[in-house]
Amino acid sequence: MSSAYSRFLTSFNNTWQSFYQGLKSRTAKSIETEILPFLRRWNIHTVFAIAGILAPLLLIIGDISASVVAGDYSMLQNSISSLALTKIGWMQTIGFLFLGLLVEVFTAGLLFNIRGKRLFYIGILFFVIFGFALLLIGAFRTDPVGAERTIEGRIHGLTAQTAFTIFPVALLCLLSSIKNDPNWQRFFRYTLVTLILGVVLIIVIRVAQEPNQVFGLMERLIVLNMLVWVEVAAINLFAMSLKRNS
Repeated sequence: MSSAYSRFLTSFNNTWQSFYQGLKSRTAKSIETEILPFLRRWNIHTVFAIAGILAPLLLIIGDISASVVAGDYSMLQNSISSLALTKIGWMQTIGFLFLGLLVEVFTAGLLFNIRGKRLFYIGILFFVIFGFALLLIGAFRTDPVGAERTIEGRIHGLTAQTAFTIFPVALLCLLSSIKNDPNWQRFFRYTLVTLILGVVLIIVIRVAQEPNQVFGLMERLIVLNMLVWVEVAAINLFAMSLKRNS
């Protein structure tokens, strides 16, 4: 019995050592032949792109996580801003702060990677204001529905309206440049659709003020429309950045 157990341990140890050495060898080879060459192609434009890729994801993760943990919060009825008033609202606040900072970095990527035409630089300026407005949305909390208005709540409301309104205006200024740049022109129609959808949603949400049974849903559609465009544009920017050193 002892001899059989000893042989089993020896066999198991030899098998494990063989597996470990093989895994170690394959991992080292993969790092050397695939990962390191891929990382060497990264540059400052890759950093701009990664900022744009991460920005929407951080806000979405923070919003969903805080909404689930908050318990009595409704993503359909309650505004995005009111989530910050819950006990776990700090998660969403951090999401907006990171979103604002990363959008500013991503905007630099747009500036250096789209061939500017006419209103292009005004559009970039609007994107800078858009990112700053997102920062302020996170820094200043909204007032509870029906409560007395405060300075903090007024700043929050003003910056939220600014962010929602200025985004489609920024896209409008970029349209001509996107259409005429070979690296971006395939996004022209999508950008136009995003612009139109953004305007329509803004009009709808202005008509249907909070409280409303679907106010939270409408507000999230506005934000999602913006975030998806940033995500798609950032992915394209990432692919472009890798081609620079290929």
